[in-house]
Amino acid sequence: MDSKMYCFQCEETVNGQGCTVKGVCGKDDQVANLQDLLIYLLKGISFYGVKARELGKKSQEVDVFVMEGLFTTVTNVNFDNDSISELIKKAFLVRNKIKDIFLSAYREKSNKTFDEPIPDAAAWYSSDEQELIDKASKVGVLSETNEDLRSLKELLIYGIKGIAAYTDHAYILKEKDDSIFAFIQEGLEATLNPTLSAEQLLALIMKAGEFSVKSMALLDKANTGVYGDPEITEVTTGVKAGPAILVSGHDLLDLEELLKQTQGTNINIYTHGEMLPAHSYPGLKKYKNLVGNFGTAWHTQRKEFEEFKGAIVMTTNCIQKPTELYEQRIFTTGLVAWPGVAHIADRTSDKAKDFSAVIKKAIELGDLEEREGKKLTIGFAHKATLGVADKIVEAVKGGMIKKFVVMAGCDGRSNERNYFTDLANKLPKDAVILTAGCAKYRYNMLDLGDIGGIPRVIDAGQCNDSYSLVVIAQKLAEVFGAKSINELPLSFDIAWYEQKAVCVLLALLFLGVKGIRLGPRLPGFVSPAVLKILVEKFDIKPITTVDEDLDDIMDSQEAASV
Repeated sequence: MDSKMYCFQCEETVNGQGCTVKGVCGKDDQVANLQDLLIYLLKGISFYGVKARELGKKSQEVDVFVMEGLFTTVTNVNFDNDSISELIKKAFLVRNKIKDIFLSAYREKSNKTFDEPIPDAAAWYSSDEQELIDKASKVGVLSETNEDLRSLKELLIYGIKGIAAYTDHAYILKEKDDSIFAFIQEGLEATLNPTLSAEQLLALIMKAGEFSVKSMALLDKANTGVYGDPEITEVTTGVKAGPAILVSGHDLLDLEELLKQTQGTNINIYTHGEMLPAHSYPGLKKYKNLVGNFGTAWHTQRKEFEEFKGAIVMTTNCIQKPTELYEQRIFTTGLVAWPGVAHIADRTSDKAKDFSAVIKKAIELGDLEEREGKKLTIGFAHKATLGVADKIVEAVKGGMIKKFVVMAGCDGRSNERNYFTDLANKLPKDAVILTAGCAKYRYNMLDLGDIGGIPRVIDAGQCNDSYSLVVIAQKLAEVFGAKSINELPLSFDIAWYEQKAVCVLLALLFLGVKGIRLGPRLPGFVSPAVLKILVEKFDIKPITTVDEDLDDIMDSQEAASV
């Protein structure tokens, strides 16, 4: 295909097939191609990383670089050519380091020189800018000409990107698992093997599901270990008078450091998007200057950031091109970058990030006007929800709850996503929604009421907290004596957008969940043949119409079956 770029890793990709001129997300062709080159070099690094581990050698610096490099290429993280180019330059250095580690260990063990074939991704090098750009345009997803192998490889890579993102969140909070680092590199290295069969790739995809579960469990351990188990909490969506900072993205440590650095000032801190669940953690809600949540999902940020007159910090993925009305008062940090936007430097030697520039900007901007808002009930992670499990079981056995519908995942811009709002509105009063991720913004403001004190929207938290929904479902299956969660009065309607959602999907497939509805469109990177396999093995299906899906949801697996 003759195109300036080719990217189909997110749900919004043009016509459900691929962005070929400019990404719908906003990235230009050079950013897209440089990200492809970075992934290519990460595969080359992984070639040596896998071989080094086989000889008992590894490098934390290499492991972290591969993890962060992958996260950098997740949708809506980094749009800056210069910073990606710097990562590419560093990739050559990191590759040389792990190559030297491996070759030294190999010589020591075998007493000979390594002479096996080396893939181009592990050998190619250039310091010439034009050569880098030319190479970048040749190593993207279309370099695999077999459509089905391409589909399987990209499904594996996108799942690994999600694993890397969740593992990075945990790593920032001092939790790590070497087996996850090892698998990330195993999966990347495998995509360089031209002899790998479709069956072998499918096995790796299922293994990615296993490590998706591990990465989400690791992050759950990190979050709760540092900030305590989430508590059922009411959060206001109103605004208090006073100077303010809005924090979006996913990173809890960034929020905590900002809360600490604004202690003793009159600056109010608000969350946005996927940061809403922060209010449920005891270690964060204790800060009196964490006053509420402003706005909704990531794709509404351009309008909402214009309305919010304070300073803004974007901590992880989900950034969009800033408008002129707030581009001088938004800051990025971590792996996030947008050309021309001020960036807060990373921590060094365990010292906190310096948010003084953000604080100064908030004070300069002055007071926000007070306004009323609604109250949202959050904090239903697995421990909190299982704390009221007796009420849930009683409600199911008493016929007050007939169905649980998992409506988790990512939100997005398309009008098709009104499906989830309409479905929530049409669900019978005896159905409960289990949610996590920003998909909840399609219905968490609706007045859906409760069932015997149990809210009809049980919000477990961020997208990674889909793990909590699985833990809850597994516990309910145990209580009801069901052989698997597929026997519960439980239906999955998942909204997907980017690679973290792919990670969640693979986790659910690994856990044996059947009959998942996925939408608003099926992934463009899944070929017809691969889709056929997923349908036959897991009964994956696209969402259809609200009325059709509603009938199917309420007719199947009634509560009486448990």
